[in-house]
Amino acid sequence: MPTFHHDLRLGRFIPPLSFGPRTVALARRLPVRTPPAPDDVEISDVTAPGVSLRLHRPRSLRGTAPALLWSHGGGYLVGSPEQDEAGSVAFACELGITVAAIRYRLAPEHPAPAAVEDAHAALRWLADQPGVDPERIAIGGASAGGGLTAALAQCAHDRAAVRPAFQLLVYPMLDDRTVLRTDVDTRGVRVWTPRSNRYGWTSYLGREPGSADVPPYAAPARRSDLAGLPPAWIGVGTLDLFHDEDLAYADRLEAAGVPCERHVVPGAFHGFDALFADRPVARAFRAEQVRVLRAALFT
Repeated sequence: MPTFHHDLRLGRFIPPLSFGPRTVALARRLPVRTPPAPDDVEISDVTAPGVSLRLHRPRSLRGTAPALLWSHGGGYLVGSPEQDEAGSVAFACELGITVAAIRYRLAPEHPAPAAVEDAHAALRWLADQPGVDPERIAIGGASAGGGLTAALAQCAHDRAAVRPAFQLLVYPMLDDRTVLRTDVDTRGVRVWTPRSNRYGWTSYLGREPGSADVPPYAAPARRSDLAGLPPAWIGVGTLDLFHDEDLAYADRLEAAGVPCERHVVPGAFHGFDALFADRPVARAFRAEQVRVLRAALFT
């Protein structure tokens, strides 16, 4: 049995539940509890051309400042900006920036490239906002949101309207071809299972994963030319189903001349930082994200 990080030993008892039509329908009906908004952060929902966002901005912020465009996780099937409210508020407060969380369209009702188009519309809108420095916009996300962030980095590079300064990829969902692998040790895999991965990719692609062709920007790892993309940070645990595809993408970014810092957490599974947010390993993982964002946006 794989060894779990000592802060995450209770993760051994997480049941191997997988997403399918019924579990997705149930998950979408569950209410999302958001923490009370702190007095020093203004939170608002806005509708931009083609997409809606949830904004988090310190009330003390004056003048032009950097921003973070954030994409939530959920396998492209479920989720909303509200699920990451605590993290968005923390980024806004700790860094002194605007955090805009995207409410992108979900699969299977809206397959690729719907989410990427939403993300690009959000990026262009954010860059035009007063108080946001368009030269200092980072993009980030976790799980499917991390994959969407990587896809947005590619899309923004190609369209050249707005160029993000940095991409923060938290255990990103990058490669549909992982579903074809039979050599992955899944005994320590938690939260996002191989079965969920197949259903998520099938729903998002609108076809069986691993096929010869996929929609534009749907699977970022499929892109052959990674040169010219923004500097990146990739964080993932050794027990995460995405571990191998994430590190392979980091290798390819570096080979293409793109600076990429990687942060690998031994014995950590998918979503560990959300399920065990109070544990030291999760706090350290979060602190690394704050550190790299500060370096990217303020130096």
